[in-house]
Amino acid sequence: MEAEKIKETVKKAAKELFRKYGYHKTSVNEIAKKARIAKATIYKYFESKEQVLDSILMDYLDQNLYEIINNKVSYASEEEHLKALVMKTSRLSFTACNEFIGWDFVRENANSQEFLKHLSDQLEALLLAAYLELDNFKNNPARREGLAFLLKASKSIVFSFAFTSVSDADVRKNFVSFQKEILPFLVKAAL
Repeated sequence: MEAEKIKETVKKAAKELFRKYGYHKTSVNEIAKKARIAKATIYKYFESKEQVLDSILMDYLDQNLYEIINNKVSYASEEEHLKALVMKTSRLSFTACNEFIGWDFVRENANSQEFLKHLSDQLEALLLAAYLELDNFKNNPARREGLAFLLKASKSIVFSFAFTSVSDADVRKNFVSFQKEILPFLVKAAL
């Protein structure tokens, strides 16, 4: 098998197992068995199970973010457009973590804090690069700084309530609160 095909096979197997059992309860041995390759082969292409997860998440976010950014929906204003983009990407981030990692693991594991910081920094860079391709940001340095502020602030708030929410109902309530009470002010500050 060629390298890319092996990586995709590993990610596919890991994704299925992470969804079924959660990240924490899935071992590299189980991933190797599901992928029908040797455990050593996984470590040839990925340094750790965490790196497999990171690769899966970044593929997922990249694919979905591309669809969000390139969705040609018309908005009443630039402000409404930014609010919609931030909410969609915030939900996307939450869904990715919920689907592949599991929030119990995130809240209870000390290593997950560092992993999520790394993931959220990657996501922020990915979002910023994607947003800067939009016409209203491409050639406007002042807008770039405002956008960077908006993304960093939104990311921090969304991840903080994800960590402190006890149930899915709490998360939904916090998303609504963020959307109605906080996001409008962040967008105005960014513009």
